[in-house]
Amino acid sequence: MPAGIIPRMPSRERLYRTEAVVLRRGEFGEADRILTAYSPEHGKLRLVAKGVRKARSRKAGHLEPFTRVELQIARGHDLDVITQATALDLHPGLRQDLERFGHAAYVVELMDRFTVQEGDARGLYRLLVDTLERLDEPSQPAAVVDYYQLRLLDLLGYRPELFRCLGCGAEVRPADQFFSAAAGGVLCPDCGRRRPEARRLSLAALKVLRHYQRSAFASAMAPHVRFEVLDEAGLVLEAYVSYLLERRLQAPVFLRQVRHLEAQAAAK
Repeated sequence: MPAGIIPRMPSRERLYRTEAVVLRRGEFGEADRILTAYSPEHGKLRLVAKGVRKARSRKAGHLEPFTRVELQIARGHDLDVITQATALDLHPGLRQDLERFGHAAYVVELMDRFTVQEGDARGLYRLLVDTLERLDEPSQPAAVVDYYQLRLLDLLGYRPELFRCLGCGAEVRPADQFFSAAAGGVLCPDCGRRRPEARRLSLAALKVLRHYQRSAFASAMAPHVRFEVLDEAGLVLEAYVSYLLERRLQAPVFLRQVRHLEAQAAAK
């Protein structure tokens, strides 16, 4: 090869294709966006979508949050660049229902906060895709998200202990208990009262959490659970993941605001 000529990188190395779910987006420059997406082969990706904010952009409708999309990507110096995007599942139902939208926002926020750019992530990706599809169907969205959180914690190695007291090691009896995020699971009444950070956990909510933790999705969703019980179980899991992440999550705040507004409207 003559001196001074830089070899061109083969196209198979400069370009790659992957399926992904868009987790979030932010504006970049005058017409571009930076997207965070989650891929089964590459884990979390930060990508630039050039010109996507222009009125004539063909990619804009394919790169909304929650969308499952097929991407062609060019490697860049700092951030890789999306060159093609084809939506595979837009999840329109999630955008037409504020409560389902809030639950979906929580699902992608958890995946975003818990994961880093890494290699193969097929198990986490499958869980993400399945959960967004389940939220787009007639179901109890709070139950779907509680189940998602327990599966996510399992896959990440943070499975909460729900069957034995983490204080004394005794098997948990069928009665109201305590839950400690710092300990990583349940505490019996005697041990729980000695831990100021522990919160009370009703027997009904504990049963739901146990059932979801050890069941396949179809079996977990079979019994209809009262909203108050699902809400309690969800708050326990939210407290646990917030403790692990060392930060307050945004989507649950939005979801509570939606519920408050709906309750006000119903009371009129």
